[in-house]
Amino acid sequence: MKIHIENLTFTCIIGILEFERNNAQEVIINVEIKYAYDDEFINYAEVADFIRAAMIHQKFLLIEDALQYLSVQLKNKFSKINTLYLKITKPSILPDCMVSVSDTTHFNS
Repeated sequence: MKIHIENLTFTCIIGILEFERNNAQEVIINVEIKYAYDDEFINYAEVADFIRAAMIHQKFLLIEDALQYLSVQLKNKFSKINTLYLKITKPSILPDCMVSVSDTTHFNS
């Protein structure tokens, strides 16, 4: 099975510049989770809530750090995950484009 969470949007502190540390900015998160469904499912609402709460609480400096943290924590919380794709977008950081960083993690489970 594959879960898609698209355009999960909220504000949080993320970035290394002074104004990014002082003011929450909008982020957009896209997630793709592959897992083996065998009468137990992964609750996508819990995944979305977990990501939002972690991002707001952790106040990451770099998107890369957020991706690594979320990957480990999501696997710990949802052990059925086999492959995890995460993309974090900062839509307003540059005036003429949206900037994103993404990563795919394959777990041995």
